Amino acid sequence: MAWYDEAVFYHIYPLGLTGAPKENPYGKPVSRLNTLLVWIAHIKEIGCNALYIGPLFESVGHGYETTDYKKLDSRLGTNEDLTAFVEECHRQGVRVILDGVFNHTGRDFFAFADIKRNRERSAYKDWYCNVNFYGNNEYNDGFSYENWGGYNLLAKLNQHNPAVRDYICDVVRFWAAEFHIDGIRLDAADVLDFEYMKALRRTAGEIGPDFWLMGEVIHGDYTRWVNEGTLHSVTNYHLHKALYSGHNDHNYFEIAHTVKRLYGMGGNRPDGLKLYNFVDNHDVERIYTKLACKEHYAPVHILLYTLPGIPSVYYGSEFGIEGKKERFSDASLRPALDLSDYADAVEKNPCTRLVAALGRIRQETKALSYGDYTELALTNRQYAFSRSLDGESVIVAVNNDGSEAQLSLPAGGASAYTEALSGETVPVQDGRIRIRVRGNSGGIWRPAKEGEKDENSLLTSPHGMIGNRAFDLPESRGQAPGGREGRKPEAPAGQEDRKPDVPAGQERMAEPEKRVPAGSRTAARPGNAEKEKETVAEGAQSAVKKDRRPDEGKKETADAQAGRRPTGGDHPKTYEEMDVAELQEAILEKMSKNGPITERMRREVAENVWHDSLVNWVKSFR
Repeated sequence: MAWYDEAVFYHIYPLGLTGAPKENPYGKPVSRLNTLLVWIAHIKEIGCNALYIGPLFESVGHGYETTDYKKLDSRLGTNEDLTAFVEECHRQGVRVILDGVFNHTGRDFFAFADIKRNRERSAYKDWYCNVNFYGNNEYNDGFSYENWGGYNLLAKLNQHNPAVRDYICDVVRFWAAEFHIDGIRLDAADVLDFEYMKALRRTAGEIGPDFWLMGEVIHGDYTRWVNEGTLHSVTNYHLHKALYSGHNDHNYFEIAHTVKRLYGMGGNRPDGLKLYNFVDNHDVERIYTKLACKEHYAPVHILLYTLPGIPSVYYGSEFGIEGKKERFSDASLRPALDLSDYADAVEKNPCTRLVAALGRIRQETKALSYGDYTELALTNRQYAFSRSLDGESVIVAVNNDGSEAQLSLPAGGASAYTEALSGETVPVQDGRIRIRVRGNSGGIWRPAKEGEKDENSLLTSPHGMIGNRAFDLPESRGQAPGGREGRKPEAPAGQEDRKPDVPAGQERMAEPEKRVPAGSRTAARPGNAEKEKETVAEGAQSAVKKDRRPDEGKKETADAQAGRRPTGGDHPKTYEEMDVAELQEAILEKMSKNGPITERMRREVAENVWHDSLVNWVKSFR
């Protein structure tokens, strides 16, 4: 067991949080990093014990166009400031990992600057990919080169060059010796050379057995990166997408199927894949913005903290702030915040109170870090599973329906279970527990201990019950729970006034035998005598009855939103219905709308033959 096996991460984008200038004047250092010292106690207060912070090193603008790997960005301060910051984190029990931007550099990096000066005579001309002195670019360098993401601001390093590998490995050793960090998050790991990553893994092993390498990977079979030879973990974008769309679509089958597939990648072992789970970060919209029903913030976060993997919270999202991705800027995703504006958030802000309670529960409950995962019940709107360790099971249940649900679930060897958020205890009868799950909420049931008194009692808090229309947002202003102006939350059409699916007083039971095959986008609704099916469209906010026919003018748009495309017949297929070849064709078609398709892109698509991965990939395009 290593420290990261029980980690709960907090993620900070420091240039944004500190309000640093967008462009680096390369002037006298300004110690803005020191303003983040007060955040360390907050990180601990909300139950996090690890910090991912970055990018930190000297760069031109947003931080990912590195100028100097061995110098703290002058907009943030000095190397001494960073050493002191990490030391204070460690003193308060918080581990620290930094952003390692090792795929590309900025144009002011010494090696690239030397190529600009000396051209063919430069000793560093082979440090970058495909440098062509017969080409040119928008900077009029008189040569061209390979970049990352189509941006010549980000010059791609030649990772096959031993000199580049040695230099970057020395940078990692320098960071460990100078700043005493606990690991590195590798930016753009999905395009890093595998031999390059193996060299970094060997370097990590030299530093220490617990020095953690986590990579940014979007699509594909995560086991290609997470193994004994390359990385310890990668970003779990598959689950990220499933968590918000599974709630917006009222489709827990998507989440459960994603979890089952990812768990299977690790051999169905809790120690197989320990992925870095998140609901938002510095590159994607805030979860509070993405959710069509704001009350789903509660079940989304309960799942984040209890499903297999390592949970992470992006700074500010614990306050329920909003952030919408803009076409040419990520600034709204990376705002400057003053912690004093949220001084009483743990007591008064229901979002923060929930996150803090979940952080404590996660750290207290070893089964959530090490336990086996077993699905117990699944419908479109209710989902339950257990995490079992050493003969004891923790049971988790969530409900994305506006009405309360009652479930009967198989229990472990305990005689009673206590719900960790409310403190309510329920007995085990005939090997099962009978529980009530509030609308748009969830719970975590742990084996009851004699004389146990839960200190969280979140759902009975005087400040309101998360997940039961109790965010208490001011109707007139649409103020976000964080205390700042935000969009007024709007429930999906029909969500607030929808009648229960069964007669009043009749229990709704989510039993395993009522499942529809995992991965299906349609499922029969419990208690519906006419057996109508819901077609869940990508991003839809309400169910559409099967026999409802859109007019001709709207059909093409509806098909596109639902992930359907013509395949030679009158009836378009959904992405789930396509075979691998059709999905690969659809991905290339999507890619072509964003620019020319390279041979490497074609090869990466052709090499991915995992159906579910291709479905998630094609849906990730906007």
